[in-house]
Amino acid sequence: MEIALFCKATESGQRCFKTLTTVAEKSHSFDSARKLILKFQEVSPWTTFGHVASNGAILEALDGETKLHIIDISNTLCTQWPTLLEALATRNDETPRLKLTVVVTANIVRSVMKEIGQRMEKFARLMGVPFEFNVISGLNNLAELTKEGLGVQEDEAIAINCIGALRKVEVEQRSGVIRMFQSLSPRVVTVVEEEADFTSSRYDFVRCFEECLRYYTLYFEMLEESFAPTSNERLMLERECSRNIVRVLACDNVQENAGGGGECERREKGSQWCERLREGFSPVGFSDDVVDDVKALLKRYRTGWSLVLPQADHDSSSSGIYLTWKEEPVVWASAWKP
Repeated sequence: MEIALFCKATESGQRCFKTLTTVAEKSHSFDSARKLILKFQEVSPWTTFGHVASNGAILEALDGETKLHIIDISNTLCTQWPTLLEALATRNDETPRLKLTVVVTANIVRSVMKEIGQRMEKFARLMGVPFEFNVISGLNNLAELTKEGLGVQEDEAIAINCIGALRKVEVEQRSGVIRMFQSLSPRVVTVVEEEADFTSSRYDFVRCFEECLRYYTLYFEMLEESFAPTSNERLMLERECSRNIVRVLACDNVQENAGGGGECERREKGSQWCERLREGFSPVGFSDDVVDDVKALLKRYRTGWSLVLPQADHDSSSSGIYLTWKEEPVVWASAWKP
């Protein structure tokens, strides 16, 4: 936080962010990225919560279909998909054909996608699931994504999976991205985002700083209680947070292509995303089976985590479910249909 304040005061945020990102990219490899994500998923449900909820909604929406096309826009290196492949392999009816199209905009992820694709193809063969893996990596940001570029076929049942992706779209371009999703006529769109608002306060530095402090205090406390003090994975996650804080507080809404892949970090809360998504979609409630799967997941972790379901009579503007850490909502998961 101190670095971000210094960068803000000296108007050096963009330069600092590019430097921090370049350093991170130089030390990035498939093995280090995989180890980091798997260790984080082992000690915290921060990402697995969204995976379980989204997989459940996708499997139910695509039940009975024979040609599936999942468009994956996330940042967890396909760690979500082995459990879904297992579920498809054990379906009572004919095993469907799955096309997985991964959309990548961050340079730090592009470098490892070839090996990830090879591993996914090998696992699909092991499961006996006909499988096609595609990567779209030539984009600066999601606003450049098109229906034609995704290679969508008329006979495919489409699911769009967005985990931590929409916050990286510039605020003014979010409605356009949602309209593009709508044009694909998907059976389901799953959206998972962290519960923070860096958007409504983006022109009010004090409010943005206060929200940044609130959210990242929770996040750093979670890391401290989940990882050992000397954990390399914890250090890597803390450094990633430092880059994001500089991005939010010190880069002053600059829409550049260098360094960060043209992405922003303007998070919005679940209720705000609901307002946007309702422009083209209707919410799909998670079934009892999916909710039970999420509850079972949380039992694997230390105390402090819980699941909050929407209160229909309390806030009609919000849909989805929330992961809470010490009674504070931190991650929101939802499902939508056209």
